[in-house]
Amino acid sequence: MEAVFENGMWVIRLSMIQTVAMAVITYYLGVFIRSKVAILQRLSMPTPVIGGMILAVILSVLQAYRVLTVQFDSTLQTLLMLAFFTTIGLMASIKVVKQGGKLLLWFLIAVSILAVLQNVLGMSLASLMGLDKHYGILTGGVSMMGGLGTSAAFGPYFEQEYGIQGATAVAITSATFGMAGALIVGGPFGEWVIHKYKLQTPKDVPVPEPELHIPEDLKADITEEHSAEKPTFTAELMKATAVVVLCMALGTIVSSFLGHFITLPAYIGSMIVAAVIRNIADASKRFEIQGEGLNAVADISLVLFVTMAVNSLKLYELVNLAVPMAVILLAQCVLTLLFAWLVIFLLFGKSYDTLMLSVGGIGFSMGATANGLAVMQAMAEKYGSNPRAWLIVSLVGAFLIDLVNAVIITWMATL
Repeated sequence: MEAVFENGMWVIRLSMIQTVAMAVITYYLGVFIRSKVAILQRLSMPTPVIGGMILAVILSVLQAYRVLTVQFDSTLQTLLMLAFFTTIGLMASIKVVKQGGKLLLWFLIAVSILAVLQNVLGMSLASLMGLDKHYGILTGGVSMMGGLGTSAAFGPYFEQEYGIQGATAVAITSATFGMAGALIVGGPFGEWVIHKYKLQTPKDVPVPEPELHIPEDLKADITEEHSAEKPTFTAELMKATAVVVLCMALGTIVSSFLGHFITLPAYIGSMIVAAVIRNIADASKRFEIQGEGLNAVADISLVLFVTMAVNSLKLYELVNLAVPMAVILLAQCVLTLLFAWLVIFLLFGKSYDTLMLSVGGIGFSMGATANGLAVMQAMAEKYGSNPRAWLIVSLVGAFLIDLVNAVIITWMATL
């Protein structure tokens, strides 16, 4: 740690290890506060946001009054970002995607169109209010469809590539708003649709719960997995870490090659390599890439990466953007609800399937797949479960839309 007095205030520079340590401290601060405040639990507010925002607010006030500024080393933050999005690529199994059928494909196409519309709406409103159009993308597809992970990744990208001041703060703040908003409007929307269209639910028609079709080769994989001796968690974690690191290394080559033709976020190359390796593994059956080890790498890298991004937010840069952001975000909420109703529910066919897809889509189209699944779970407890919709929302929200959305954001940012 280095502390110097520059330009009339103290400047503290934290090393990359100290930056990670600060992220750990603020994360567990968030864990503690979340456990004590019931409304944060009901809103499924992410722990990294809770602890990180407290630190960000304190540091932003100190910076605004020229008392103190803290500079974080983002080296490991970038590494963790690459690791997280690589795990997303490793989850992109074509075998698993096929289980969703044609409805999954149409749902993916629909929410991809919504991502474009979110950007168009955001860019239009930003331009009308005299702001750079890129703020519209940050409050659109980046934060709404993308969520915290995409916001923390594209924020610095927009700052460096397009010189957008406060891009990371805008994106992460917008994603936080979206996550809270999705949980508030998702359930009431579902209730309104059920009563307006008098939908029959599984509890109205007592039929056996539908089963998902599992291909024969997947059944063989499952049987073999249970019959063989299960490796230790340490072995699974080491294997997953090794695969992620190798994908990241090869991804740098792919990103460098693609960089000759188009400017893309650093993690795209790693995601592409990871998706290819995952499907080669599935086709050859010579090795597996899944399980608790991969989940652990994904969870740890996401938690630390997002916490570090939130810690370093310069919230004072949002002062002049507060009103325009509020206008754009409220408009995004209305757009998402209308799209869920008019397109996913009405166009896809008025059924309990499409209702559940609608409420789940509202969740991840406004910041987090987990929020969509939480709303679906609440609906299922009251009206009955829908395994097909649960699978489709999980697959599309967890990784498929991230792949598509990254391309959409990068393309529209150049318009």
